Amino acid sequence: MISYLIIDDEPIAHDIIKGYCDLLPNMQLMKNCYDALEAFDYLSKNKVDLIFLDLNMPVLKGFEFLKTLQNPPKVIVTTAYNEFALEGYEHNISDYLLKPFGFERFLKAVNKAIGSVDQKVVTNEKSEASNRIFVQSNKKHIQLETENILYIEATGNYIKIVTTTETITIREKFSTFLEQLPKNDFVQVHKSFAVAPKQIKSVEGNIIFISNYQIPIGKIYKMNIVKLLK
Repeated sequence: MISYLIIDDEPIAHDIIKGYCDLLPNMQLMKNCYDALEAFDYLSKNKVDLIFLDLNMPVLKGFEFLKTLQNPPKVIVTTAYNEFALEGYEHNISDYLLKPFGFERFLKAVNKAIGSVDQKVVTNEKSEASNRIFVQSNKKHIQLETENILYIEATGNYIKIVTTTETITIREKFSTFLEQLPKNDFVQVHKSFAVAPKQIKSVEGNIIFISNYQIPIGKIYKMNIVKLLK
């Protein structure tokens, strides 16, 4: 078993990380810590293999906490701030996850951390687990089955995710969000649109028909569609 600790002052972060870990074999949560002092007290009496560590916490920040540990376990940083990434690797962390992160990116981080102690979490890339992501909309974290996404549209600083049952708007960079999705399951067809090939009903000229929607094809992305049609 891979024992782990979650250190984060946001309860929703605990739910997301534990939810992802529950999808993997041999992952055992030892304790939920909501500040670094609570974690320090636990680790002074117990050992774990892996820590999921937030950085921006009250009283004692994440990296300040790491400096207090003489023999720290493997550490995966989970944070909304990318400006501390370089400092993180100076502390010999295993990986640096930017919130919000999808299951596929999370799995890569866990395998990287656990692989360094000669153990590895194994999962089927085509499993349902790899097709789930969390997105944040209106202060809520919503779990999406990526296989239900019809298309994604960039609108200014926001992204519109159109699924078989609903439309969700999130504040996120288009390119960053696409990186969270399972590879080969989505194709960019326009500077502002990406579609799920399996949801395409037909293609006519420079228009893709998906359900009741019409998606434009950009000139520089037309070759992506040509490859699909072959």
